[in-house]
Amino acid sequence: MSAQVLIVDDDLAHRSMLRTVIKGWGYDVAEADDGDVAVEMVRDKSYDSILMDIRMVKMDGITALELIKKYNPSIPILIMTAFSSVDTAVKALKIGAYDYLTKPLDFDVLKLTLERMLDHTRLVTENEELRSILEPNTMGMVGNSEVIQELRQMIGTIAPSDASVLIAGESGTGKELVATAIHSSSNRADKPFVAINCAALSEHLLESELFGHERGAFTGADRRREGRFVQADGGTLFLDEIGEIPVSLQPKLLRALQQGEVQRVGSDTVEKVDVRVIAATNRNLSEEVEQGSFREDLYYRLNVIALRVPALRERQSDIPLLAEFFMKKYSNKNRKTIKGLAPQAMDTLIRYSWPGNVRELENVIERAVIMTMGEYISTRELPLSLSSKENEAPVLPAQSTALTGMSLDELERKAIMATLEECEYNKSKTARKLGITRATLHNKLKRYGFE
Repeated sequence: MSAQVLIVDDDLAHRSMLRTVIKGWGYDVAEADDGDVAVEMVRDKSYDSILMDIRMVKMDGITALELIKKYNPSIPILIMTAFSSVDTAVKALKIGAYDYLTKPLDFDVLKLTLERMLDHTRLVTENEELRSILEPNTMGMVGNSEVIQELRQMIGTIAPSDASVLIAGESGTGKELVATAIHSSSNRADKPFVAINCAALSEHLLESELFGHERGAFTGADRRREGRFVQADGGTLFLDEIGEIPVSLQPKLLRALQQGEVQRVGSDTVEKVDVRVIAATNRNLSEEVEQGSFREDLYYRLNVIALRVPALRERQSDIPLLAEFFMKKYSNKNRKTIKGLAPQAMDTLIRYSWPGNVRELENVIERAVIMTMGEYISTRELPLSLSSKENEAPVLPAQSTALTGMSLDELERKAIMATLEECEYNKSKTARKLGITRATLHNKLKRYGFE
């Protein structure tokens, strides 16, 4: 559907010329012969952009701009003005106009500006769609699977407390996202959330990062520096890859957790801090304790509340939602208009085992968006490794021989996909074979993330 452009000008000849030029660029055009008419038209219909003259008889462009912006602040408005009215045009920018052009118009500049305005409108619309996917009660986590719903419920239960939390899960599952959700749902939400990756720094640098240092404490310490504990005072400190913290630093971390006290490197002064610690690991810390590479007392201090983030292969029903979310995210970022994933591409994503979890899925979709030339992502834009039989998600024994244990939605999805493949993706033929209307098939494909 072509973009809708509203031209507002009381000069019929100039308005007609603009209509001819803009229609020639492939846009739909509506016209208003004065500011008051434009205001009423915007109330009745949504336009993608407006081109408006400043000087009009009944209502000038500045007044119309103010009224339109009050009603629809997101619509981009381009002001057209004579050289003598440039000061007025600058005032229009302050009120909220997208830009202004002086008459006589340079059509090359007008076309470029109009394209930018319409890009602005598209991005605003798609960002609103993204926000609608991430409703407030989702805590920023995309998915409706049972395991994700249970995780959200657990987060809501534990967030108000100040107890330490240990988040376990494979790499790429979104452990920092869970930590952020806990902080955002807690009484500390208006205080800092500070994160540090314990695996990314050497022992010496990690101690300085966590606890700070005095000037001259070591070579290169040319000034005093506060550590992450002090930076997070009153808020939350997220320690990612906690299993990588050296044994020599563990007693100092334990003291910070038990006593709420930290001491900068090279200082004799002890500082009090009020910090909630959330730690994450992809390792089995209880085994690390048995092997002597992780202190038992520190483990239990961190593991007051334990959470586990499920692997993506454990929440396959969330893959269409996640794929759609990442597709919109990277379409926005790369200024592309991609409507969705082709059924075969979505089925490939669902069948894959995702050893890299959500992070791997995000990378795959980002690459696919960049590679896609058309309106839909197909299997051609997906890595060949995703189609390998050895990389398919394992099927439970009961499912390989019977349909027991599968939800009705899953049964329906599989039946639709099998019939689509059998009918070579002819939707009319598929609908007839399933005994449903084509409109019903369209709605079901959309529901399961195939359109």
